[in-house]
Amino acid sequence: MTLKKLWKSLGPGLITGIADNDLSSIATYAIAGARFGYALLWVLLFTTPFMIAIQKMCARIGALSGCGLAGNMRRHYPMWILFLMAASILIANIVNIGADLYGMAEAARLVIPLGGTLVVAGTSVVVLLLIIFLRYRQIEAVFKWLAISLGVYIIAAVAAHPDVLAVMRGLLIPALNTPGMGVVAFAVLGTTISPYLFFWQASQEAEETRLDNPAIRVCRFRPVKRGALDVISWDTRLGMTFSNLVSGFIIVLTGSVIYSSGGQNLTQLSQIAATLGHIAGPYATWLFVIGLLSAGLLAVPVLAGSAAYVVSEIMGWKASIDKPLRAAPQFYTVMIAAVALSMVIPFLGYSPLQALLLAAIINGAIAPLLLMVIVHMAKNENIVGPHQSDPTTHWLAVTAILLLLVGTVYTIIS
Repeated sequence: MTLKKLWKSLGPGLITGIADNDLSSIATYAIAGARFGYALLWVLLFTTPFMIAIQKMCARIGALSGCGLAGNMRRHYPMWILFLMAASILIANIVNIGADLYGMAEAARLVIPLGGTLVVAGTSVVVLLLIIFLRYRQIEAVFKWLAISLGVYIIAAVAAHPDVLAVMRGLLIPALNTPGMGVVAFAVLGTTISPYLFFWQASQEAEETRLDNPAIRVCRFRPVKRGALDVISWDTRLGMTFSNLVSGFIIVLTGSVIYSSGGQNLTQLSQIAATLGHIAGPYATWLFVIGLLSAGLLAVPVLAGSAAYVVSEIMGWKASIDKPLRAAPQFYTVMIAAVALSMVIPFLGYSPLQALLLAAIINGAIAPLLLMVIVHMAKNENIVGPHQSDPTTHWLAVTAILLLLVGTVYTIIS
């Protein structure tokens, strides 16, 4: 396969994978590295196969039914399940959007001499205009380049000259032997297996299916063209693997620079960025901030978009980022409302870093319930026809549910 064909074949899987590295994720990984060095790298390696299995399930559900998760719940499941899942994802997404926007503003102030409120407002407007006025293929192209731009964390981590043997130990030898490490490990797990990603990738694969066949009967199984499921599988594997690779390098970066210098007790993203610059040089601050802004510009539309897909599919409204504003006004109104509501987050008394970590824990707590429904959907012949999830994928997803349930109980007790 040529590089051009490879790039063209990538889409929802790559975008979803990198959208997983939103600011709550970056904050969580930065905290993990700053407080515990490389000791929690193993969590990312451990979760990669679970992440791939779950997102592949969601992608196949969307592609084979031409419909997102909420739409399939509405058609095939009791309404109480639909409303429970929808309420959970909307609350989590709004918290996440607010935390991401204010985290971006906090970091941007290090390199842009503007007030935080102005930066938040400007970022929100740019994100919404991007989604409203560009069509699906244009948005997909922008998102793919934003995804690649997060490679700056790999560059920054390599430039920090980490101890390679220590990195390998952290990657291959599980450790939970330090106070507080268990809660942060669960936050890493929760922010890696995030519910908004389930809804987003399913809806984007449904968009792809409808672009290829506009007359498709939605929310019911329909065969897809030959090789389509193989492309989805490849795209998802690559996207999730690249996502966790970037995540690992964020831990390596803060572990190499901050943990090794005794600066573990940082409470703000701006402190992390400034400390990186103070110890490793100005380039480290710039690379960290560029990564944060790229992550926010990718993640906020995905968060707001997944919320809009959920509400629109519940209400039976047209839901597509390929349609102009006049053709899907309710869909875009929900996106705008989600961003507007997220603005209250700083008034609840949380710092951006606290809100980002809270968002990661909320995601981890609601994921098990949603995954139970997704596992059932992936075996439902009305939705996926004969393409039911294979035993390996099925049991990986079931194991992820059990891990998230145990992690939720542990975090509550802690």
